[in-house]
Amino acid sequence: MTFTETPLAGAWLITPQPATDARGFFARTYDRDAFQAHGLALDVSVAALSYNEVRGTLRGLHFQAAPFGEAKLVRCSVGAFMDVIVDLRPDSGTFGRWTAAELSAANRLMLYVPPGFAHGFQTLLDDTEVVYQLSGRHSPPHARGYRYDDPAFRIPWPLPVARIGDRDLAWPAFEGVGA
Repeated sequence: MTFTETPLAGAWLITPQPATDARGFFARTYDRDAFQAHGLALDVSVAALSYNEVRGTLRGLHFQAAPFGEAKLVRCSVGAFMDVIVDLRPDSGTFGRWTAAELSAANRLMLYVPPGFAHGFQTLLDDTEVVYQLSGRHSPPHARGYRYDDPAFRIPWPLPVARIGDRDLAWPAFEGVGA
């Protein structure tokens, strides 16, 4: 795997390195030793799949409040999406900043999201599947979020929003408070 730092401290784009032969290829998508060598803590507790039927579906921006913050490894198994993370760690030099990456079945990129980040995505193709490996379990009382269109972030989503959940529309505005 190749690890590439993002502009946000602690978040990484990871590219699997396939071993190919006449059958196709085999590639690791997670290796605890490789992650630890880059200072990444991802003790996977839960794996999840998000299916999104319509291009332009938007989910986010979600996070879990301390002490239930979680690290995530996100990738695309089918389709493509723009993945967005926002640094909510008040003591970070990149607090309040965001970055984005296109993750697709074709490019096989993965995004490591550390605890203390909000996460969201918008699908670029119909029938897109998003795969998560999470370091913690979902804790409904600690579930939080900020609006996808929050003026504090000014995220230029690539498509008009085709579908979004009511809960995502109801998240409050960011007021500079950390996760």
